Amino acid sequence: METFKASRLSSGNIIFPSKIIIDELWVTLKKPGLFSVKEKTIPYTKISSVDIECPFAGFSTIIIETTGEGRISAHGFTKNKVKKMKELILKKILK
Repeated sequence: METFKASRLSSGNIIFPSKIIIDELWVTLKKPGLFSVKEKTIPYTKISSVDIECPFAGFSTIIIETTGEGRISAHGFTKNKVKKMKELILKKILK
């Protein structure tokens, strides 16, 4: 299991940074708030694509599209982190 935490310097993550957790069975996005935590978990069998947006300057975004389960989108990661997340997820999908 690997956990990736968004930078507190990125927009929307200053007080409560988002986390992406890549486990053996699924990917989970946790977005903490002041009084609650929004959590979305998607099994690898439902993931249809993984896209990353890496601007020249600033923080990167990972977007995980699914078949019927919605999507996961999280901003505030370094370019290296989103590339590693994408690589790990694609390895799990292609097994």
